[in-house]
Amino acid sequence: MEGFIALERVEKVFSVRRKTGFLRRERHQVRAVDTLSFTVARGEMVGYIGPNGAGKSTTIKMLTGILTPSAGRLRVAGIDPSRERTRLAHRIGVVFGQRTTLWWDLPLIDSYRLAHRMYRIPDTRYRENLARLVELLDLGDLLDVPVRQLSLGQRMRGDIAAALLHDPEVLYLDEPTIGLDVVSKAKVRGFLKELNVERGTTVLLTTHDLQDIEQLCSRVMVIDHGRLMYDGPLTGLHETGESERTVVVDLERELPPVEVPSVRVVRVEGPRQWLAFPAGRSAAPVVAYLANTYPLVDLSVREPDIEAVIAKMYAGKTVS
Repeated sequence: MEGFIALERVEKVFSVRRKTGFLRRERHQVRAVDTLSFTVARGEMVGYIGPNGAGKSTTIKMLTGILTPSAGRLRVAGIDPSRERTRLAHRIGVVFGQRTTLWWDLPLIDSYRLAHRMYRIPDTRYRENLARLVELLDLGDLLDVPVRQLSLGQRMRGDIAAALLHDPEVLYLDEPTIGLDVVSKAKVRGFLKELNVERGTTVLLTTHDLQDIEQLCSRVMVIDHGRLMYDGPLTGLHETGESERTVVVDLERELPPVEVPSVRVVRVEGPRQWLAFPAGRSAAPVVAYLANTYPLVDLSVREPDIEAVIAKMYAGKTVS
């Protein structure tokens, strides 16, 4: 079993009790992860995606040592997470989108001071890392604000900084751009790209935003029902799932369906029209053609839905 992160036929089964009648409950087994195998090389940035309930968070929890696998072998930097969780904690950083690691009633800076002590970060390194993270993630005005008063986007940036103060070799990110506006998303993506290039940090990214994957990851893994369905480049995923991007066009007046080369009209409602084209193609030529040919009022590009891509993969029986 090779790779900086390596899973070999890993399973996780939960035992749950379900009500089956009056005062009767039966125990059932739920298989959250099913014979999952993959490796991630040191310094690689990989997208780990799938619909809700697919097993993504369960995988991350096993990789951090929070959960113990029911079967199979798992290693992170040569360490068994469930057996040496404390030792591994010094080498990994984790950001769960909906669960903060920050102290709720304390100012943001106090959470960082606690991390300084818990991870025993050398003083000089702590100051350097904190200054860099505060600048890149625009946290200067938030350091003295209690965490409970931060917006979701501000808290996400605060959590990312907390996860990186101790220079982890591996970073697990669960929806890192959730709640962020367009400018903040661009900042976080740029920061993560720089972190990966400059420090060689290995990143496993789970997200429902395909733009996160497109801008950060050269490789994507798709999991559903606990099984790995796809492992390869994002372009290959689009081709396998036959996914499409959608351009929503608002015209100055009601017109017949627009005609754009290699683009199909999905729907027309008054002056608004929906156009679809393969997700692997750039939207720029389509937008330019529309702008030069038709009287536009507004235009937006919508990314394909992850769940829809996976559904098409299932329909075509393309599980790998």
